[in-house]
Amino acid sequence: MQRRNADIEHWDIENEEFWNREGKKIATRNLWISIPSLLMGFAVWLMWGMITTQMLNLGFPFRVEQLFTLTAIAGLSGATLRIPASFMIRIAGGRNTIFLTTALLMIPALGTGLALTNPDTPLWVFQLLALLSGIGGGNFACSMSNISNFYPKKQQGYALGMNAGLGNFGVTTMQILIPLVMTVGIFGAIAGDPMELQRASGTLIGRIDAGTDTWIQNAGFIWLVFLIPLAFAGWFGMNNLRTITPHPGTPLAAFGKILGLYGIGFVAAAVGLYLFLPAPVGLGLLNMWIALPLTIALTVGLLRLLPGSIKPNIKTQFAIFKDKHTWAMTVLYIATFGSFIGFSAALPLSITVIFGNMMEVAADGTMTRVANPDAPSALTWAWMGPFVGALIRPVGGWISDKLGGAIVTQIMTAIMVAASVGVGYVMMLAYNSTDPNQFFWMFLLLFIALFAASGIGNGSTFRSIGVIFNVQQKGPVLGWTSAVAAYGAFIAPRVMGEQIKAGTPEMAMYGFAVFYALCLLVNWWFYLRKNADVRNP
Repeated sequence: MQRRNADIEHWDIENEEFWNREGKKIATRNLWISIPSLLMGFAVWLMWGMITTQMLNLGFPFRVEQLFTLTAIAGLSGATLRIPASFMIRIAGGRNTIFLTTALLMIPALGTGLALTNPDTPLWVFQLLALLSGIGGGNFACSMSNISNFYPKKQQGYALGMNAGLGNFGVTTMQILIPLVMTVGIFGAIAGDPMELQRASGTLIGRIDAGTDTWIQNAGFIWLVFLIPLAFAGWFGMNNLRTITPHPGTPLAAFGKILGLYGIGFVAAAVGLYLFLPAPVGLGLLNMWIALPLTIALTVGLLRLLPGSIKPNIKTQFAIFKDKHTWAMTVLYIATFGSFIGFSAALPLSITVIFGNMMEVAADGTMTRVANPDAPSALTWAWMGPFVGALIRPVGGWISDKLGGAIVTQIMTAIMVAASVGVGYVMMLAYNSTDPNQFFWMFLLLFIALFAASGIGNGSTFRSIGVIFNVQQKGPVLGWTSAVAAYGAFIAPRVMGEQIKAGTPEMAMYGFAVFYALCLLVNWWFYLRKNADVRNP
């Protein structure tokens, strides 16, 4: 009897008889190991937003702007690593790749837990760990590329929607789980002593007063509970498809290829961050809109210089950049996934700044911003948007399998235009109000609508990619589009933060609305007009 995790030589999933006889069972097993592995990737990648908030509450000896750089480092690293990760499956094999990339998450998880046990840990240690946590962001590209190869075209929307949608629950899982596990010494003496809160904190279920014992190190250690069994599950339960990866080599050789590709991503991300971040972390020579394209170009350029047997594979897959549909789908995926991941990072900031303060009118009529004593807590409400966006993403894939991806993308993008304008208007009213709380529910509901539309759009755009491109192209295209869109985790918070600081938060949302309107034209031109090359894929 063949081992469950053996390499598969024959894989003909468009043949219905083969699919029903054995293909479906194998694909389902690989999918349900892939989903929690990807979920952990999102959780480890985006954990710094919650961790830095609590570091501030515990009095770690860092300035606020220094703590914010940790989130920026993780965001840019994760997006950049997606570029080389998109080529891993065809070079190293699915089983080898998912096992190793899941196991590598233990490094930033364990390292972060250890570093957080001591408030005197140097800042550079946290910066290095934030850079390494980008592995979790990079894993999305190889995970989606891998799963796309296991399902026939008619089920691409379902498979990719389930993998990405449920994997995206890593954002919500992290936002809920980290505050909770920090309240209890669940690992005992092994994890070290608790620290005392200097400022009040909170969780999903309530406020935590200053003076309370807090185990912040659990924010890193908790992920090992899931990552260790998942690594074993990936190794013993997943498969390499030889029809996709004819020559993965021995497992050790495959691991070497994976580490080499991620090494290139780390180098490019480090250079980009060094040129962008201000002193003393970096040189601060470039603004965001120059640093990001430079980082992407450096990553692609280094990939082209790879020696040995990897180079021909990379060169072959670079053919996707000559296809106009690669660029069209990249723009559309920025609108959907880029919005999901960007707003996931920006929503807590928006709630805290816009509703955490209010206008006070003095006797002479002048207005100043003062603290809002009844402000809603970001820790209580911010998880709802990402939760809805992730929950509904598989629905987007399922509907697109029935109606076609482009028509679903068009409808969802139109909703995002309207919701963005609505959010911007409500943000303006709340920011300038003496009672911003009256606008909170409308603000939250409109943001949830944005998340829901972006979630369904995630599923529909991935369905389109699975139909437009052949089996050799779709994996790299999925990886490339997801890589560029992931920079939303870096861009959206900065754009919204800059506009909030300028006193015009609505301008950020109006700008996003203009971008979504342009996406409506792109989608119509390439996929919905009468003479489109590929109509409603």
